[in-house]
Amino acid sequence: MAGLVPVLGSTPVMAEQPIATSVRFCFNTATLRGQKKPLSELVEVVAKAGYHAIEPWMGEIETHRNSGKSLKDLGKQIRDAGLEVPSAIGFAEWISEDPVKRKKGLEQAKKDMELVREIGGTRIAAPPSGATQTPVLDLDAVTERYATFLKLGREVGIIPQLEMWGFSKNLSRTSEVAQVALNTGDPSACILADIYHIHKGGSSLNTIQLLSAQALQVFHMNDFPANPTREKIVDADRVYPGDGVAPLGQILGRMILAGFRGYLSLELFNPNYYKKDALVVANTGLEKMKAVVAKAMA
Repeated sequence: MAGLVPVLGSTPVMAEQPIATSVRFCFNTATLRGQKKPLSELVEVVAKAGYHAIEPWMGEIETHRNSGKSLKDLGKQIRDAGLEVPSAIGFAEWISEDPVKRKKGLEQAKKDMELVREIGGTRIAAPPSGATQTPVLDLDAVTERYATFLKLGREVGIIPQLEMWGFSKNLSRTSEVAQVALNTGDPSACILADIYHIHKGGSSLNTIQLLSAQALQVFHMNDFPANPTREKIVDADRVYPGDGVAPLGQILGRMILAGFRGYLSLELFNPNYYKKDALVVANTGLEKMKAVVAKAMA
């Protein structure tokens, strides 16, 4: 789905193939972060659980490299395990209002993308790192900065995904990331959305259906409880899909009807899951994601 323009309000189309083979399940390694397992071991767990893909964080990739291990060998391990790397999580300050920090941020982004490419990855998150507090940035300025990031990504061969952070003063709402992505006019622009962040940022969960399949290539899966309130809820409160109050069946049903055929990536930060066996957590997450998708298509 890379290289397609994100379009608002596209005409829904029915799937041409069974949903089980068209939606792919991914595991974001934050879900087991508290166990501090090396990335190579996480690859084994994710593959054994039966996922299609893994979504690592840049810190894990760098730790693997800094330990003297080959990233190319890691990429081979991932491929041999039958996994893909559709996305990686980075925090370069590409969006900063400070031109010096922004320049350094883009330099860091280039290095990050080169590492992601070495392990066979295709995309990297582009969150509002360094701009989560005031001032609130002009969206036209953000559009120019994201367009620059996209151009850099083309040079490296990695697509930056504009990521929404619900707790941030900038890019916290669906409308904001949609506006920026659309206004770049760049055919590779896309959005990295997340059930928790849509809720945390105060956007209606129904707004996600206004984004076409081209705009969403990776979608972070999680759920949230009725309490704490939206204002007080934090990442650690995330729960398995289907264990909270988010209308996941409705949201996914509409996304899939509109043509979503990307990766549903389980991203949790729940300390209770860190205490459990890694394979049990991975298996449980996959089972619950599949159950939500099945319910969405019922």
